[in-house]
Amino acid sequence: MRLDRIIAVRNDKTVYKDGNRCLKVFRSGYSKADVLSEALNQARAEEAGIPVPKIREIAVIDGKWTIVSDYVTGKTLARLMVEEKEKKKEYTELFAELQIGLFSKKCPLLTNLRDKMRRKIAETGLDKELCNRLYERLEALPEHDKLCHGDFDPSNVILTDEGTPCILDWAHATIGNASADVAQTYLLFRLKGDIPGAENYLKLFCQKTGTAREYVEKWMPIVAACRMAKCNEKERGFLYSWVNAPDEY
Repeated sequence: MRLDRIIAVRNDKTVYKDGNRCLKVFRSGYSKADVLSEALNQARAEEAGIPVPKIREIAVIDGKWTIVSDYVTGKTLARLMVEEKEKKKEYTELFAELQIGLFSKKCPLLTNLRDKMRRKIAETGLDKELCNRLYERLEALPEHDKLCHGDFDPSNVILTDEGTPCILDWAHATIGNASADVAQTYLLFRLKGDIPGAENYLKLFCQKTGTAREYVEKWMPIVAACRMAKCNEKERGFLYSWVNAPDEY
């Protein structure tokens, strides 16, 4: 394996291209359990009929855990939205439809979203009273068994050279309420400063599924709190403004 072409760099991982393979190399000391969990989530998504890069092996390269999968040629929807601004609405519609399609799939062995949210809220460092309010809000919302990607962002969807979509990064996949996943995606748009994109995306989702916007909004304080468990200082201030929203929001 040759690590000579970097595709992407994140805080805790670097992604390389090696011929027809893609190597996601995690930083030294990264949790082995988390690496294996991500690979298992992706394998389960593949078995559910979702278009994902096929995992070929789990390896250790220079002491670092690595997920080796097929390299997918194409461009991310995030890149296409920038390069072809006149088609952004069309790409956003495709993006929303892909997410709606995920919600129809069955992956019963994935982590339960509600359980994960409880753990994340406990890790935020927020005061006890606010955490208790978030727990109460969470318990009051319906529990479903939809497949939730957990990081559904245009940068995690590749439109291949053949024109078919491929969905990346399954580290946060769970089963739970679809509107929680939609709230997550909405906040991802907002975190990047793309307010028009966020609003158009949410409008499309609600129109296509007959979901009330107010129902999705009920999840936003909880989702924002969960992201606070692992974020930088700049994001923390933004997310706190959503976490501390009024109960009737």
